[in-house]
Amino acid sequence: MTMPRPGATRGPRTRTAVALALGLARLRPDRLRRLLTLLARGARPATHEEALAAYDSVVTASRRCAGWYGCLPRSVAIALLCRTRGTWPTWHAGVRAAPPFAPHAWVQTGDRMVGERAEAGEYCPLMTVAP
Repeated sequence: MTMPRPGATRGPRTRTAVALALGLARLRPDRLRRLLTLLARGARPATHEEALAAYDSVVTASRRCAGWYGCLPRSVAIALLCRTRGTWPTWHAGVRAAPPFAPHAWVQTGDRMVGERAEAGEYCPLMTVAP
């Protein structure tokens, strides 16, 4: 389980982003990517601090997103929450680069993963939605 940092908020904007993300996570991968690409259009790249604040809000608001298997709705919720503030982190969905292979979804700013314990090189992105 991912633990939020002290001071994270869970206002109505965060709860709405989480609720939407939980629904969007059920879409087929091609439809999800198409929708996220549409939403990312016109946004400026998120800074690491902005994306980290969104990460903290999302994992504070939702235990499901904070859990081990909550990476897809968590990453979508972070991207949506950033978008409400006019920014967009780079959203990725892919697999672990070395065995055991496992699916994972995450957001990144530059070459830094947001809120993840792993390094960016440990995962191989299969889908990417950049600002």
